[in-house]
Amino acid sequence: MIDITTGDAVRQRILELCREHNITINKLATISGVTQSTVNNIISMRNNSATIVTIKKLCDGVGITLSDFFSTDYFNNLEQEIK
Repeated sequence: MIDITTGDAVRQRILELCREHNITINKLATISGVTQSTVNNIISMRNNSATIVTIKKLCDGVGITLSDFFSTDYFNNLEQEIK
């Protein structure tokens, strides 16, 4: 597996949730109450440190828990960020 950062993992998981729920990133922002610019910044990797509050809102928008969000290979296989 290719080493990915935590920011990459968050981005990939958000994109995966959009695919699973057949919604656009803009729709996810709307149903989650997160600004479109915030979600776009996470997806475009201009923001590599999404807050847990933002992630929780995105989870609420698609009806999953934080545990569901983080229980994926994206996060299970992360390398240590501190080198």
